[in-house]
Amino acid sequence: MTERGKRPPGAATGAAFLLAVVSATALAAVAVWFQVKPPYGWLWIAAIAVAAIVLIGAGRRRWKAGWAGLAIACLVGVAWWTSIAPSNDRDWAPDVARGVTADIAGPNVILHNVRNFDWRSDTDFTPRWETRRYSLDRLTSVDLVSSVWGSPAIAHTLISFGFADGGHVVFSAEVRRERGEAFSEIGGFFKQFELVMIAADEKDIIRLRTNIRREDVTLLPLKLNGAQARALFLGFAGRANDLARTAQFYQTVTTNCTTVIFELARHIDRRVPLDWRILFSGYLPGYLYELGIIRTDIPLDQVLQQAAISLRAQDAPAAADYSQVIRAGN
Repeated sequence: MTERGKRPPGAATGAAFLLAVVSATALAAVAVWFQVKPPYGWLWIAAIAVAAIVLIGAGRRRWKAGWAGLAIACLVGVAWWTSIAPSNDRDWAPDVARGVTADIAGPNVILHNVRNFDWRSDTDFTPRWETRRYSLDRLTSVDLVSSVWGSPAIAHTLISFGFADGGHVVFSAEVRRERGEAFSEIGGFFKQFELVMIAADEKDIIRLRTNIRREDVTLLPLKLNGAQARALFLGFAGRANDLARTAQFYQTVTTNCTTVIFELARHIDRRVPLDWRILFSGYLPGYLYELGIIRTDIPLDQVLQQAAISLRAQDAPAAADYSQVIRAGN
């Protein structure tokens, strides 16, 4: 008689084992694809495929040995995955080479590495990194900027702070790409990118989207009182300092431009509810409308129509004050 555990598995057990091996193999292969550069990545993927074939063969003869082998392989994979740590020290793409940091003394804030690039195209630009000083006593406005470039469900969200002298600074939690690296939503699930906090001039970071990339951009004034506005500014500054001290991975769903804003908003008011539109950020204005954080005296469609700034920015003369131009219809 065949020993228990050595006889071939039944149909259900065999199917479950095969599904588990195929799923684990696919997950490991994708992780290697985003973590190991060619040609070594291909070699590791081939090795994973061979190991999967061996496991399937073992499972067909002795199902307990097959499951045990799969468990060991998964433990090895998890150990490798957890050993991958984020870093602030890589050869970064020029536009995300420097994250902003802040020196805070009461209401006075010094921001280091404020980006103020002159963009002629998405790849042709003059880089400028500046140190700027702000007084939170002179903070007068907070605007949410939403930029859609493909699916209407997905947008990049930024927060712009305005001051009494007419100046603005924009905070944006961004994917920190390495030089020559392209963004990938799937790669964002597999530790391909770090997260960086960028602070920039509006004519850099918003104009890049309205005039250079020609995305659909809206600017929505937020209804925050002075204390809330200052707390949100300090929240971004503190988050930037944290990222400068301790690197963190960007994650497509849980740690992105919109979830960072939501996290900071919850520090201001813990009652702000979680909502599916935080993940599907293209619909975020509807969420803010329901909360009364943007104007609600007219229908949402009209709010969004008035908030659209791309055509306004594209039609303006190059010498015009960009910040004034994009607010002309609000």
